[in-house]
This record gives sequence, structure tokens and C-alpha cells, in this order.
Amino acid sequence: MDSSARWARFTRLVRSAVHDLFDQSQPFGRLALVHTVFSVGTTMVTISLAGTLFFTISPEAAKGKVVLYLLLTITPFAVVAPALSPLLDRGSYARRASMAIASVGSAVLVLLMAADIRGLLLFPEAFGVLVLSKLYLVAKAALVPSMTETEDDLASANAKLAVLATLAGFVASPVAVGFLQLGAPWVLRLAFVVFVLGGVAAMRLPKTADAVLAKPAAAAPDGQPILGPPVPDKGRRPQGAGRPLYERSPTSNRERQVRINVARERQRLGLPLYVPEVVLSLAAMSVIRGSVGFLTFFLAFALRHLHAATWWFGFVLLTSAIGSLLGSLLVPVLRRYLSEQQLILYSLVLSALVGVIAAVLGSLWAQPLLTLAIGFATTAAKPSFDSIAQRHVPPALLGRAFAKFETQLQLVWVLCALLAVIVGFSLQAGDVLIGVTCAVAAGFHVSMRRAVTQSRLEQHQAGRPDLPGQSLN
Repeated sequence: MDSSARWARFTRLVRSAVHDLFDQSQPFGRLALVHTVFSVGTTMVTISLAGTLFFTISPEAAKGKVVLYLLLTITPFAVVAPALSPLLDRGSYARRASMAIASVGSAVLVLLMAADIRGLLLFPEAFGVLVLSKLYLVAKAALVPSMTETEDDLASANAKLAVLATLAGFVASPVAVGFLQLGAPWVLRLAFVVFVLGGVAAMRLPKTADAVLAKPAAAAPDGQPILGPPVPDKGRRPQGAGRPLYERSPTSNRERQVRINVARERQRLGLPLYVPEVVLSLAAMSVIRGSVGFLTFFLAFALRHLHAATWWFGFVLLTSAIGSLLGSLLVPVLRRYLSEQQLILYSLVLSALVGVIAAVLGSLWAQPLLTLAIGFATTAAKPSFDSIAQRHVPPALLGRAFAKFETQLQLVWVLCALLAVIVGFSLQAGDVLIGVTCAVAAGFHVSMRRAVTQSRLEQHQAGRPDLPGQSLN
């Protein structure tokens, strides 16, 4: 394929995502609008806090405030996971309402932050924004399957949302930086307007009926689902058409309760709730997310200690954003040739390879290459992980499941970021650590996938039932 054809496909993906955003007659278009607006608001809050906590004080003083901020980013999940995620599993209405509450609540809190930018109330108010942003994140992930029609749409839908979030960051960042020259409060006041618009958009989400899983999350050898009642086979559809993942049904409440009861019974019996595909992809995604947290803060403090020019910070942020955009755009194309598990594996391999190359080069100019690769890897892998979880976890449990998944991912991100802040690695040492860690994770991922495949083959030959997650706990 020549460069003109690749560019045409690239631009077609962008147009498709933007077209869905402006097509407000479709459920996914309305969800895309909410996600884009919320991403703009989140970007503005992040830039305002960076200008307040990092660049205006010395590196040593910044360390203490950054550590406090990182610790605060963990605690919102202590609220979202046990307290709020069960509410999200009451149906799509609860998930839509949660997105609206997250947007409106964020608007109120950022307005308060603008008034307390130099006061002690800034941190509890920022904590509140973090809680609401995690609530939104979990609700959005749980709502995506009910906004798509076929299984094949899941990876594409998640990728399009990632594309729109990245584009929103591109558009919002220069605007926020411009307002930052007037002071961080002005950025937060602008974020207030954006979050209000996000709340209005969330209230426009369609009131669709709850979805019932039409394809089993995992099948026993006789073809019947393990979680939930048997589902009749409706036959193969043409390649690329995809089979309906969800069906609207007047018995959706009963079906949802059946799946919850079966899942609880599995937990009572000591059986893992999630199939190995979900467990393995979550482990790999945790390493990728940890690399992002480590790289962000290791590079930020390394640049300050090297007395690098201010434009270097903008340059590495730009390359990271370009990598994120490329990763999001290429997911639908790569999915034609690679499975979602392979996408996650190759994201680890790419991170390991570029990390080692950057360490060998050992120069400041090698770091933008690493931020480009890590940005690409995380946004290529995350839609794949979301799709795997959305496919294998029963719809009635998606809220709790994603609350658990996002808690683990955020915890790993924070721990790796804290390591970077407290230890203070050199450029070469930090690059080596990223490369080696991702390489080891890639090897572990391959070996465990082979072990699971072999275990299932042996169980099938022995005539024993293939329980999901039996070989992994």
C-alpha cells in the first residue's frame, strides 16, 4: 500500500469518528459528544493544576505537592468501586444519570477551585473532581455496549471515543495554555462552562432499554453459555457484518438478575468471575498504564533537573499526543489483521523495543521517540482491553467490573509515578527500566496464553467442562 493510500485510510478514520460525533440522531453519536466535551473539560483542569503545582515552584518543593496529588488520585476509586459501582449496574438509566451527575458536579467544583486556587480547599475540591471523573469513566465504559449494535463495533467504538478524546485534547490544550497566561482560575472558569455543556449533552443520551447479552460470555464444549441461560444460534452472518452482541428484550430485568445470581454463585464456589482473556489482558494493560505514569513524572523531573528549555515539555507532550492519536486511529485498521490480545501484546513489545533504543541512544532527543511509542501503545491497547471486557463480562455486572479494572489500572499508574518522583531516575536508567519491564511483561503474556490454551485442550480431551478462568485465579 503506497503512502497516498495509507493517508487516505488515516483521514477516513478521522472523518468517521468526527461524523459519528456530529450525527446526533444515533445513540453512539450522542455518547461521543458527551465524551468529547468531558475530555475537553478534563484537559483544562489538568493544565490548570500543572501550572499551579509544578511549574511555579522549585523541583524539590514540587515533589511534595506532586506526591500528595498522586495519593489523592488513588482515593477516588475507594469511593467509586465499593459505593457507586453497584448503582451503575441498576441499568443504562443509572449509567446515563451518573454521566450527567459527573459533568454537572465537576462544573460546580472547578468553579470553587478557581476561587481557592491558592488555598487549602484546592486539594479536597480537586479530589471531588477526581471522584466524579472516575465515576464518569466507569459509567462510560459500561454504557458503550448498549450504544453499539454488533460485536465488531465494540473495538471500533472504543477506538473512535479515544480518537475524539485525543482530538479534544489537541484543541483544548492551546486554548487552556492561552488562558493560563491570565492565571489558572481563568482556565478553571472556562472548564466550568465546558462541564455544564457536558451535563446538558449527557441528559440527551437516549433512554434505550437495557441490553441482554445475545452471545455467551464464555461457552462450554457443547456450545451453551456458562454465565446465563442458553441462547439459540441464529446462524452465521456475512463476514464483517458481525453478530448482534445485544438484543432488546422485555425480559431484560429478569435476564440481568439471572446473570447476577449466577455470577454470585460462581464467587461462592470459589470460581473466578472473569475468563482468562480478561485476566491476561488486564495484567498486560496494567504494565502499559504503569509505564505511562512512570514516564510522565520521570521525564518531567528529569527535564527540570537538566534545566531543559520550557519548549521541551511542550515537545514531549506533543509527541505523546501524536502517538495517542495514531494509536486510536489505527486500532480499527489493525483489528482486521490482529486479535485484540495480539494488539495488547504488540503494544508491550513496541514499548520494550523503543525503551531499549532510547536507553542505548542515551540522549535527550531520544525521549520524544519514547513518549511517541508509549502514547501509541496505551491508546492502541486500551480500546482492545475495553472490548475484551465488554464482550466477556455480563452486561449486568459491567459497572462493578470496570470499577475494579480502573481501580487496578489507576493504582499501578500512581505507584509507578510515585517511584519516578521519589527515586529520581536519570534519562538512561528510566528508559532501561521501561524497556526491561515491558519486555518481561510481554514474555509473561505469551507464556500464560499458551498455558491457558494447553489447559483447555487437555480438559477438552479429558471430557471435562471448560470453566472460564479455571486455570487462572
